[in-house]
Amino acid sequence: MDALNILQATFLAMRRALQALGAPPSHVVVDGNLCPDLGDLAWPCTVEAVVRGDATVPAISAASILAKCARDACMRELEVRYPGYGFAAHKAIHRRDVAALRRLGPSPVHRRSFAPVQSCDPR
Repeated sequence: MDALNILQATFLAMRRALQALGAPPSHVVVDGNLCPDLGDLAWPCTVEAVVRGDATVPAISAASILAKCARDACMRELEVRYPGYGFAAHKAIHRRDVAALRRLGPSPVHRRSFAPVQSCDPR
């Protein structure tokens, strides 16, 4: 189920990651032009958005590398669980993915609110 859009899901993941930290930060810097609402945290925390922060802020650059490595590992695991979609070869929907979606139908991990997936969902 994908009740949240990608941006809101990303913001929720950011809040959950911050809540899981052993030591709460007083300031958070995020890559992009929008800031998540951190008002629900148990401690005061400011947040700053930096456009192209992955190219200009070393901490964001490092976090981006770690996130991409984790994502790639996850995509390789999904390729084993759901062969035929090409999860390990690339990380976004391409024309060949639509062909696989039409042939195989969406897997349980496909985001059904995404238009290319919706167009291939037989439901």
